[in-house]
Amino acid sequence: MTRAAHLFVERIKCPIGILLLTHDGICVCNAEFENQEERRDHELAYHFPNATIERSSSRSNFAEALARYFKGELRAIDNLPVAKLGTEFQQRTWKALRRIPAGQTRSYGEQAEKLGHPNAARAIGRTNGLNPISIIVPCHRLIGANGSLVHYGGGLERKRWLIEHEFRRSKPNTRKFVSRSVLA
Repeated sequence: MTRAAHLFVERIKCPIGILLLTHDGICVCNAEFENQEERRDHELAYHFPNATIERSSSRSNFAEALARYFKGELRAIDNLPVAKLGTEFQQRTWKALRRIPAGQTRSYGEQAEKLGHPNAARAIGRTNGLNPISIIVPCHRLIGANGSLVHYGGGLERKRWLIEHEFRRSKPNTRKFVSRSVLA
């Protein structure tokens, strides 16, 4: 896939920190928290090696959708277009994350089974950890087999907040049991 030569970055204040949202005007290319800027720079250099990046002069529809998400309109981010990045396996894994409804969590093993690779929980976990588009590609919805919070590039407190935010604002019939360790 040809990568965008020109990217825009927006600095978005949200309840769990500053999110740096990078897009090309057509799709989201990266979303990382400001304190993860080194990770963000590495991801952008890897996926968009020759891109120029500038601060956006206006607020994008991507940023507006994220603002609505944080205000409780959870589905606002569901259909945001995202850049097609990574290997075929990574793309399938990240696409499957977007099919987990807000308010639900899955273990890495359950996600591996859903993808038709029941013995690939670790590969799913590794791929999940490489996700360059935080929140929109909701890697925070994967939890440990025992219901514990494990692995989140933005930090486990942010993961906890995101899961709680979604659980509390999702419709009761769409919720899936979330471990007490998450909501405690």
